[in-house]
Amino acid sequence: MPAKALVTICYGPYESCGVVKHRTSRLEGLRAALNARGHSCNLHETNHWNMVELVVSGEVVYNCVIQELQFGGDGKLDPVCKEAVTAVENAY
Repeated sequence: MPAKALVTICYGPYESCGVVKHRTSRLEGLRAALNARGHSCNLHETNHWNMVELVVSGEVVYNCVIQELQFGGDGKLDPVCKEAVTAVENAY
C-alpha cells in the first residue's frame, strides 16, 4: 500500500428534518480520519440515497449507509470510520 492514496468519497442525499439533500456534516469525521493517515479525499455527489462509497483507483473499497457515520467529530471514536480507513489501507 502506498503511503498515500487518493480516495473519492461518493455520497448520496439523505433525509434530515424532513428535507432530502446532499450533506457533508456526517463525512467530516471520515475525512479527518483519512487525512490523519496521509490520504487525500475528494467529495463526489451521487444520486444513491443514504449511501457512502469510498473509491480508490477506480474500485469501490468500502460502502455504508451515511446515517451510520457519527455527526461531526474527528472520526477517532467512530467505529465505521475505523473500518473505512482499514478498507482503504487494505485496498492494495
